[in-house]
Amino acid sequence: MSENTETRSYGQGAQGEPEAPKATKVSLRTKLRYNFDNSLSRAGAFVGYVFIAIVVLAFAMTAVQAAIAAVQPLNTPLDPASYFFSYWAAFTKILGIGSTDAWGAQIVNFIYWAIGIAISGAVIGFISAAITRAVARLKEGKSAVIESGHTLILGWSNRVFPILSELAIANENIRKPRVVIFAGTARAVMDAEIASRVPNLGKLKVITRTGDVTNPEDLKRANVSSAKSIIILDADESGDATVVSTVLAVKAVNANASTRIIAELDDANTAEAISTATKGQVIAVRSHDVIARVTAQASRQPGLAAVTLDLLDFSGDEIYFADVPALVGKTYADALLAFNGASVIGVVDGKGKTHINPAQNSKIGAGSKIIAIAQDDDKIVYTGVRDDIAKKKIPAHKAPVRKPEHLLFIGWSSMGRSVVSELAQFLPKGSTVHIVAEKKHVAPEELKSLKFGSNIKVTHASVSGDIDELIAAAAAKKYNEVIILGYREAISETEADAQTMLTMLQMNQLFEAKGNGVEPTRLVAEILDSRKAELARVAAADDMVVSDNLAALLIAQVSENPSLAPVFDDLFDAEGASLNVNPIEHYVPLGKSIEFAELVAIGRAHGESVIGYRTLKGSKHDPASGVKLNPLKTDKFKPAEGDGLVVIGDLK
Repeated sequence: MSENTETRSYGQGAQGEPEAPKATKVSLRTKLRYNFDNSLSRAGAFVGYVFIAIVVLAFAMTAVQAAIAAVQPLNTPLDPASYFFSYWAAFTKILGIGSTDAWGAQIVNFIYWAIGIAISGAVIGFISAAITRAVARLKEGKSAVIESGHTLILGWSNRVFPILSELAIANENIRKPRVVIFAGTARAVMDAEIASRVPNLGKLKVITRTGDVTNPEDLKRANVSSAKSIIILDADESGDATVVSTVLAVKAVNANASTRIIAELDDANTAEAISTATKGQVIAVRSHDVIARVTAQASRQPGLAAVTLDLLDFSGDEIYFADVPALVGKTYADALLAFNGASVIGVVDGKGKTHINPAQNSKIGAGSKIIAIAQDDDKIVYTGVRDDIAKKKIPAHKAPVRKPEHLLFIGWSSMGRSVVSELAQFLPKGSTVHIVAEKKHVAPEELKSLKFGSNIKVTHASVSGDIDELIAAAAAKKYNEVIILGYREAISETEADAQTMLTMLQMNQLFEAKGNGVEPTRLVAEILDSRKAELARVAAADDMVVSDNLAALLIAQVSENPSLAPVFDDLFDAEGASLNVNPIEHYVPLGKSIEFAELVAIGRAHGESVIGYRTLKGSKHDPASGVKLNPLKTDKFKPAEGDGLVVIGDLK
C-alpha cells in the first residue's frame, strides 16, 4: 500500500459519515451586504438609508468644493471662442445644468446633478414599487370589508351568478344593497366572471375578497358579524366537509347568534345535525334533493320545471305570510276562496309550525298566519269567502286509471340514482326504466347493481357513444319519456352539457322521423350550467331542469326570508305536499269556459290547493310562457287538451 494514503469520504450509513464542510471566513463586505439586505425588509429602513446618504454626500461635496477652490486654474472662465466651450455648453444644456461659470463651478454643478439624479431615481423607484405593491394587494382582495347589513356569500361556484341576479331583483327597493363574496378564487377572476355573466345588477353593489373561508382569521376581513345573512356554497369536490368547516369558522368569528346562515349541503343527516347543533341558526338547503325531485316530477308532469322556477324566482308572484284576523275560526277550505288576488297554500299556526295544504276542515286559530302566493304582500287582501262557489256541489272525483310507463335514461350519475329513486315511489306497477350510459364514463358494474323496488323493472346498456347505438336504444320501444342526464362525476360541466344538447338534437331528429304517434314521447333534459339554457332551448326539449338555477333560486329566497325554509322543505320533500301539474281533464270538461275560483273549489274538493294553470298552446316554444300562477279568482279560462292544473297536494 502506498504511504500517501488518500483521504476517503464515505456515504452516510455505509462505513462512515461524510466529512463536515470546512467553515469559510465571511468577509466584512459580505457581512455588511447581508445586514443591509435584511434591514431593507423593515419599514422605514430605505428612507433612513437615503437620509444617511444625503448627509454623507453633503460632507463629501463640501470637501470637493474646497479642493477645487484651492486649484486656481480650474477657476478660470471658459474661452467662449473655443470649440470645446460650444460642445460643453450644448452638453450641459441637454442635462439641464448649462451655465457659463468657471470650470470649478461647472464641475461641482455636474457632480450635484449626478447625485440628485441618483437619489431622485432611488426615491422614485422606492415610491413606485410601494404603490405597485399596494395596488397588487388591493387587486388580490386582501383588504378588510367595512360594509354592514350586507349579504355575505362564502365560496365560489356557478350558483353565484343566478343568486346575484335574484338578490338584485329582491333588493330593488333598498337604497344601497350590498353583497360581499369571500372565496378562495382570485379577485380578478371573480370580478371578470361577474362582469361577463351578470352585467346588469341595477343598484346592487358586489364586493369581492379573496381568502380561506375555513380560516377564522381570514374571515374577520369579511365583517361577518355585520352581515344580515350568510350564504355558504358547496363550492368544491370535498362537499359537505368544507361547508361544515366554514360554518364552524363563521361561528368562531361571529358572536351574533341572530345572523341567519344558509348552508348548501348534500347529506340529510349532516344537514339535520348542523341545524340542531346551532339551534336552528344554520338553515340547510339540500340542493341535490331538490334537483332530483324536480327532475323526477318534470319527467312525469309537463311544465313542472317551469312552474318551480316561476315560484322560486323573485320576478312575478312570490310566497308571503299574512296575518288575517277575519279568518280566525274559519276553515282552511274557506281561506282558499277568501282572496281574489292571492292563492293560499298553507298556514303557520300559533306555535309557529308550518302546514302546507293542511286538511280542508282544519280550523284557523288565533295567532295563525296565512301562507299565500301573491304579487306583493300588500296584495293579500281578504275579499270574503265566495259562498256562491263554495256551496256548489262538486261531483265525486274519479281517479284516472294509470297505465304502466316506460322511461329511457340517457346518461348517468349519482343524480340519476336519486331521480329514479323518486320516480319509483309513484310509477304504476309494471313500469320500466332503461338506462343507456357510455362505458367510458360509467362502469358497467355500477349499472348492474341498480335496484329501485318491485314496482319497476330496470334494464341497462353500456354503449360506446356512437349515434347508431343511441338511436337503436331509443327506437327499441315506445317510451313515454326520455330523460337525458349529464355525466356529473366523469367529465366537466361544459362537456356534460354539450353532450346533453347533442343528444337532445339527435333524439328530436329521431322522433320527427318516426312520426311519434298520438301521444308523443316527451324529452326532458338536465342542464348543469345555466349559461347553456338558451342553447339548450334551440335543441328543443319539452322541459329543461337547469340545476344551478334551481339551487341558486332556493338559496336566494331563504337568505331573504328564512321563514320560507320549512315551506320549501315540505314542497320538495318526498313526504307531505308537493307541487303537481295534473291534466286539466281530471277536473273539468274540455272546451268550456270556467272561472278560476271554480277550479279552486274543485281542487279543494279533491284535497288540493290550486295555484294556477298551464296551457299547452302557450308553452309550445317556451315552457315558462304557458304557466299562469295566481290568476285572479274572477278570471275565466277555457281548458284545452294538453292543459294542466297547477296544484299543491299529494302526488297522484
